[in-house]
Amino acid sequence: MYHTIGRRKRSLARIYLKPGKGLIVVNKKKIDQYFPKYVYQKILYPIKIIDKLDQFDVKVKVLGGGFNGQAEAIRLAISRALCQLDMKNRKKLKSEGLLTRDSREVERKKFGQKKARKKYQFSKR
Repeated sequence: MYHTIGRRKRSLARIYLKPGKGLIVVNKKKIDQYFPKYVYQKILYPIKIIDKLDQFDVKVKVLGGGFNGQAEAIRLAISRALCQLDMKNRKKLKSEGLLTRDSREVERKKFGQKKARKKYQFSKR
């Protein structure tokens, strides 16, 4: 069993990858019940690249953020686990950019402003 962590925006995903029949469980729900179809395709992408789609069971605990951030955190964690499994997978995953942690976060709101950068309208007179 391989355990890795992936992060994206405010999401944190812990995954447990083991050989199996291709069952993916996210927070005790099947993947198609937890995520919309267009989002969970992102999660399966690293497994599709190495052509082992139905050979691993993945148990995921994810918290924080929205669907997209959670999906990308899970994708990073799965990619890291596949590298631990076999270092030959690293070259394929690295070339697709799946091992890079996207460090962009939401900029904080400042006081005296509407949002992070937007300001209240200024009136000279």
